[in-house]
Amino acid sequence: MRRTAQAFAVKQFFLTVGLAAILLGAPALAHHSFAMFDLDKRGTLTGTVREFQFTNPHCWIQLLVKTGESADEWSIEMGSPAHLIRAGWKPNTLKSGEKVTVVYHPLRDGTRGGSFISASTADGKPIGVPP
Repeated sequence: MRRTAQAFAVKQFFLTVGLAAILLGAPALAHHSFAMFDLDKRGTLTGTVREFQFTNPHCWIQLLVKTGESADEWSIEMGSPAHLIRAGWKPNTLKSGEKVTVVYHPLRDGTRGGSFISASTADGKPIGVPP
């Protein structure tokens, strides 16, 4: 009987340690690398802000860029809200309908998106503090 209790305690210990390792490691797995962006290239987009998402874990600019008679939507990934606040951004820095120019690192697969580098207003004034 004693041996069964010891075996149960050992199994319970390893189960607890394993569960803790999984739970503590989950946030690290949730964060992605920036390998999907071509950090050797830069692009420039001028368009109209559809939406500025000031949310964790990353902020986003949804930008409508005119292409002839229509507009393509671009998704520009930014840093975390805490990072942007330190760079002078606020949740209301960009408003829907505002014209901006964004400099970004493009996605390697060529889809309409990228990693934020800097932005400026329609009259050329920088938005926030560039990294």
